[in-house]
Amino acid sequence: MNIKQLIALVAIAASGVLHAQTVDVKDAWARATVQGQKASGAFMKLTAKEGTRLVGAVSPVAGVVEVHEMKMEGDVMKMRAIAGLDLPAGQTVELKPGGYHVMLMDLKSALRADQTIPVTLLFKNAQGKESRQELQVPVRAMTPGGAMQGGHQGHGGKH
Repeated sequence: MNIKQLIALVAIAASGVLHAQTVDVKDAWARATVQGQKASGAFMKLTAKEGTRLVGAVSPVAGVVEVHEMKMEGDVMKMRAIAGLDLPAGQTVELKPGGYHVMLMDLKSALRADQTIPVTLLFKNAQGKESRQELQVPVRAMTPGGAMQGGHQGHGGKH
């Protein structure tokens, strides 16, 4: 966890806004890694009850966790960290391979398909109130062709 993420968590805890769960999280999963791989992605579907922004995430399994987007710029797929992802009220926003995702970097160890990892999502609503949501995210293996076991598509690129 970097100092910015730690400060964000302390600020949220100090504000007492830990109880409000205004975002429904479904189908969360993280991509398994091989030994020595230092990054992976986490994916899910987010539906906010009121207009909210996903402004960050933290996890003890990674030194750095960021919200990322992947998009085409000309003929090149580019990935970059973003300051936040808008979650319009009542609309499901999918974090998926090749699109928006939570990037887990500087992994402390390989993510195995038989484990579940803690990930805490950080949100800010239209009034500036911060909240967090703690998740237990299952890690899923990828097949050699890039498809996730269970029929889902894999994460589109290396980080």
